[in-house]
Amino acid sequence: MALSGMTGFARIGGEADWGSWHWEARSVNGRGLDVRMNLPSGLETIEQKIRKAASDRFTRGNLQVSLRIELAASNAVTINESTLKTLVDAYERTEGALATGAALATLMTVKGVVETETLSLRQLNEVDGALEALLETGTCVIDALHSARLQEGEELLDLLLGQLSEMENQTQQAIVFAGEQKTIIAEKYRLRIQEFDTEGAVSDERLVTEIAVLAAKADVTEELDRLTAHIARGQSLVKSDGAIGRDLGFLAQELNREANTLCSKSAALDLTNTGLALKRVIDQFKEQAANVE
Repeated sequence: MALSGMTGFARIGGEADWGSWHWEARSVNGRGLDVRMNLPSGLETIEQKIRKAASDRFTRGNLQVSLRIELAASNAVTINESTLKTLVDAYERTEGALATGAALATLMTVKGVVETETLSLRQLNEVDGALEALLETGTCVIDALHSARLQEGEELLDLLLGQLSEMENQTQQAIVFAGEQKTIIAEKYRLRIQEFDTEGAVSDERLVTEIAVLAAKADVTEELDRLTAHIARGQSLVKSDGAIGRDLGFLAQELNREANTLCSKSAALDLTNTGLALKRVIDQFKEQAANVE
């Protein structure tokens, strides 16, 4: 199973002697799977089967599936003789002449005089092959929606891999800048001591100890190691099978946590800027991960 998104649309229709119909299926992001069906009454069996087809193919997303049916008029025609007689009598009393020819033809066009028998939706159960045709096209529209979501997944895969690659580059830069942390901290601390310790009360030994303590507090080795591991995990996840959207969302939180700590511990402007750039990419990654099933 390839990476799948959660948004898509599909429409499939069909025609038969008894009428025409079309299915529509649309999907948007959702924390779980919510399938809402809108079918004419009397088709509960088909609704259950289409709902199952959707649950077999999807694990997340808000789905709306609808069916519209236009029944064909039959060739059977009935004439409401009582209504026609009432109209004819009224015409003859008013005009003083028999209702024949054009006059009779006009009266026949009055609503309710000539009626065409139309198949009711409840009678579809009695039409040979009707329910099978509806079910077949309904299953096809679910398949088409699945294909649309897979197409979105292909686009998301390229975006996510690109963002993970950019994170990897930013992390490598951060590793280089982090190597300068101790030197920068030492220089800043010595300058500060020289500024306030004009009498030389602080010994070199004490100075080295304090610098070592500050450097230890500012050490970002663990954060960089975890960032590297998380990025590798993300690259593996997006290429794996199954529904990984929730995993990617959790991973984005962990990446953001490490980037925040990196920025808070930074003693160098270059490292801070790299951490901020990393956070921007992680935010973009999180937004795109929210679209993954």
